[in-house]
Amino acid sequence: MSALVICASKHHGNTRKVADRIGGVLGAPVLAPSEVTADQIDAADLVGFGSGVYWMSFDPDLVRLVRGLAAKPRGTAFVYATSGLPETPLRRYTRSLADQLASAGFRVAPEVFHCRGLDTMGPFALVGGMNKGRPAATDLAAAEDFARRLQERQP
Repeated sequence: MSALVICASKHHGNTRKVADRIGGVLGAPVLAPSEVTADQIDAADLVGFGSGVYWMSFDPDLVRLVRGLAAKPRGTAFVYATSGLPETPLRRYTRSLADQLASAGFRVAPEVFHCRGLDTMGPFALVGGMNKGRPAATDLAAAEDFARRLQERQP
């Protein structure tokens, strides 16, 4: 099985920590959206797409990459994210990205990995941020467990 992890991580490296753990278990390189090509994506059996969540949206570079993929049969994709706050029922950003991946021809893993990360956006900066120390060791261990479950489900 060949795997690839695509990660947009900007402010504190929260998502990169998660991506590195997932990539380590899968034996996959971790690349930024600007570093990956459509050919690399097409060659992988399993591709992860993740970023920090900014104002209830994935990183624009990651979204552009996914929207730019031509629709054709592909391998399996999975979604992962870090954010300061939980996903709300009003804006299901993980479901939206999963739907875009399905439209591009991926089989999308039903499970999403999501954990809290240090958030210093907007008013949180005034108090030094929220979720200090996150992702924590337990979050990173959970990311590794998530990756192992993905491996087990691959043909």
